[in-house]
Amino acid sequence: MASIVHSLKTSGLTGAFASPEPEPEQKRRESPLQTAQALAQRFSLTAAERDQLGGTPKVERDALRESGLLALSIPVAYGGIGANWRTTLDAVRVLARADSSLAHVFGFHHLMLATVRLFGMPSQWESWFEQTARHHWFWGNALNPLDDRTISRTHGAWSEFSGQKSFCSGALDSEMLIASAREADTGAFLVAAVPTQRSGISIADDWDNIGQRQTDSGSVTFEKVRVEHHEILADPGPLSTPFACLRPVIAQLILANVYLGISEAAFSSARHYTLHEARPWPPSKVASTGEDPYVLGQFGEFWVSLEAVRLLADRAADQLDAAWSRDTALTGAERGEVALAVASAKVAAARAGLDICTRMFDVAGARATHAALRLDRHWRNLRTHTLHDPLAYKIREIGEWALKHTWPTPSFYS
Repeated sequence: MASIVHSLKTSGLTGAFASPEPEPEQKRRESPLQTAQALAQRFSLTAAERDQLGGTPKVERDALRESGLLALSIPVAYGGIGANWRTTLDAVRVLARADSSLAHVFGFHHLMLATVRLFGMPSQWESWFEQTARHHWFWGNALNPLDDRTISRTHGAWSEFSGQKSFCSGALDSEMLIASAREADTGAFLVAAVPTQRSGISIADDWDNIGQRQTDSGSVTFEKVRVEHHEILADPGPLSTPFACLRPVIAQLILANVYLGISEAAFSSARHYTLHEARPWPPSKVASTGEDPYVLGQFGEFWVSLEAVRLLADRAADQLDAAWSRDTALTGAERGEVALAVASAKVAAARAGLDICTRMFDVAGARATHAALRLDRHWRNLRTHTLHDPLAYKIREIGEWALKHTWPTPSFYS
């Protein structure tokens, strides 16, 4: 078994990122994706151990802060890197190959930045962008539109948020939170950006699920939290215009790229153990598992499904960038085209990923189930995340277009 444990550090999962730690001058010359690849190499070395431990990956989150990648999607005019969505999503995918939990919180950080941009006024998001870039802020999520337990009550020029939110990914160890509440009198859905350390906000360390174990996706409690009027994103507000309705599209495409990164990691692990650890089944009458025609056939199927997902995800990212450039001129039909492209990528990523993460053990063999490797984390992470919203309803939305040419109805999940 010692050779298997050694293989954890030498498998194809980390090989794609193998490079020496860059010197400071080299770091300044790195592209964002090179920076992401260097971080992924570091994160992959401890991913299995940290998966077992759970909790907050504080060291790794600080490494993301120091890398400058938290400003990746922030325009240069506000101190950011100014990357488009294609590059930002590529970085999410690179990180997901090494550690899908860190890719999740990193991707959702950029989703929260997009939220203030899409739902708020320039006088709000410009300052937050500048401070995020300057101070390396991490943004966390406490929005969860399906959890209506947080109530807002108006007190003159400010509002009071009280209640709880579940599935608050990245809330722990963040500087800012995107939070939502229902207005007590009208039931209106409110979204606000507030400092995580504000009095009355309590974040519980209560995330202990089978997968995505270091996303800090537990609960947040708001106890008479004061939310200033200028912190509420009301103009144009949540899902109020076709451009604002890009927010759920971005969320879905982040998830699709996390799924794809997990699937690529599972493929890489399966390939390594098939070539270096698996033993041929006697009836195959071949010298090595890599010559078994049934094994070769499965790897061919894995590759075709991954190639299809990569093309769909990249196409969707390019369409998102085109829609983003339209700004407030974006039409409902243009938004619908992006939503369909993203939905197709997400469905394909979920299906291909669950298949690969399950069947990888058919080709890698029994030795790949050694507990120290924790290769089951690929399936656990993907299975946990693909339950974010039911795939059947995503497929139904696509079917509405395929049969009736009806665009997906904007919601926080489509």
